[in-house]
Amino acid sequence: MIVVDNLRKSYPDLEQDQVLAVDGVSFRCEPGRIYGLLGPNGAGKTTILRTLATLLKPTSGKATVAGFDVETEAEMVRRSIGFVSNNTSNYDRMSAREMVEFFGRLHGMPEDEMQQRAQLVYQQLQMTDFLEVTGGRMSTGMKQKVSIARAIIHNPPVLIFDEATVGLDVLVGRSLQNTVLDLREQGKCILYSTHHMREVERVCDQIAIMHNGKILCEGSQGELRERYKKTDLEDVFFDLIEQQMQTEGQA
Repeated sequence: MIVVDNLRKSYPDLEQDQVLAVDGVSFRCEPGRIYGLLGPNGAGKTTILRTLATLLKPTSGKATVAGFDVETEAEMVRRSIGFVSNNTSNYDRMSAREMVEFFGRLHGMPEDEMQQRAQLVYQQLQMTDFLEVTGGRMSTGMKQKVSIARAIIHNPPVLIFDEATVGLDVLVGRSLQNTVLDLREQGKCILYSTHHMREVERVCDQIAIMHNGKILCEGSQGELRERYKKTDLEDVFFDLIEQQMQTEGQA
């Protein structure tokens, strides 16, 4: 489970003194569910995800991942998550198998357990045909599968996808979405960040629409359509963003 309570993150700025990237955000994501953070670039999505992954420290507020505090129990949080982004680096001279198993060892997995888990992951992600292909010779789709395999090799209960389909072609992006749905069926707690509406409609159970560090609304797709009297979720998104921009412009 992920629980975020009144989370704030600010950065020093020469002109404004402080820039508030995340402004009092609260939400929770349950096991076996996909919680989508939807918003334009600069909405604060990545800052939230990096804070949950212990890459950033919150300015204030509280967040727990799998019951562990992101500040005081960072090591346990890192053991409990898998993180996939659109710019995860692969090693050009290592094969797919070597990369995945290397990360299993980094997580301290016993060798026998890691090998058994790796075989399951390879089959699940349909990687068996390119296990010996090195990173420098992989297609984009292969690289993304390796990124996912590295993130799930230690079987974490929580998975975070940060704009993971950016730069992928339609077929590879669809394959990644299918993998996310399979992981949900395995009971994983999944936080999914994107600015693509159709991705959200296909994979997310709950949605939070963000703008300038704030959550403007959250709920299931059906709840949001009913609340804002729209048949298309995209109309809900654009109307909320436009209203917020107008409000900020008048302030």
